[in-house]
Amino acid sequence: MAALRDQAQGVRASSCFSLLQAVLKVLLQGLRFGFAANAPGAGRSAGPSATEQTEHDDPPMSLVAHLTELRNRLLRAVLAVLIGFIILFPFANEIYGFVSAPLRELMPEGSTMIATGVASPFLTPFKLSLVLAIFMAIPVILYQVWGFVAPGLYQKEKRIALPLLASSVLLFYAGAAFAYFIVFPLIFAFFTSVGPENVQVMTDINSYLDFVLKLFLAFGIAFEMPIAAVILIWTGVTSPDALAKKRPYIIVGCFIFGMLLTPPDVISQSLLAIPMWLLFELGVFFGRLLEPRAQSGNAPAED
Repeated sequence: MAALRDQAQGVRASSCFSLLQAVLKVLLQGLRFGFAANAPGAGRSAGPSATEQTEHDDPPMSLVAHLTELRNRLLRAVLAVLIGFIILFPFANEIYGFVSAPLRELMPEGSTMIATGVASPFLTPFKLSLVLAIFMAIPVILYQVWGFVAPGLYQKEKRIALPLLASSVLLFYAGAAFAYFIVFPLIFAFFTSVGPENVQVMTDINSYLDFVLKLFLAFGIAFEMPIAAVILIWTGVTSPDALAKKRPYIIVGCFIFGMLLTPPDVISQSLLAIPMWLLFELGVFFGRLLEPRAQSGNAPAED
């Protein structure tokens, strides 16, 4: 059993690392587009280019037209969530079994998960299916947001914003995968091994779901660190050198963030804080590649 468990953890780790490699490829492609948009002579000057000016010469929409478009896009996003929920709900019990597998595999022999609430056997898989439908619909939701905002952007802004948007979605999924495949087996092994000998581990299904959803959200947000750093540098709010000087405060902030969003144990806090720090360094690295192009593009045009 121990060999099979180690083999399963190895497969999970390799899957997570493959997903991270895909995220890095998308981020590099996005920076390449950003370089092309910000390169000198690419149409970036003190004022908008002729093409960009033409884009904004369209007749402005009225307030009612904007509200109508916003309503339509909101309805499409809600419809995407509902379709995902309808597809997932018939498999709610199987999905919950998959989500709870990291804990059930480590529970002592004879222990099982329990439902303390009267409606928990129905409401818990229902809630899981709804949350998972929202997670799956994130690309559609962000696409609707992009469709509403994109007409007000210049072409060079679209070239950098779209890859960053795609990278943010992949990084969020990578954070959730990292939590499931790497973090859960470690922290559940710790929790199930430190309890008193006369206490039998029988976790409530609703409490477990709330716990893992909190960790999924925490790791998904934490993995957005490179996107935040690149956006701050690209918009001129800060610079890579300024972020590097604040590195000690960033590291302390990562551990405070991990303390607030993870269980009160050193393992889970470190597993959240250390990847956040490494992703911060990754964002600073990409920001250094982007900064010279951004500075040359923001320089005023000579007469």
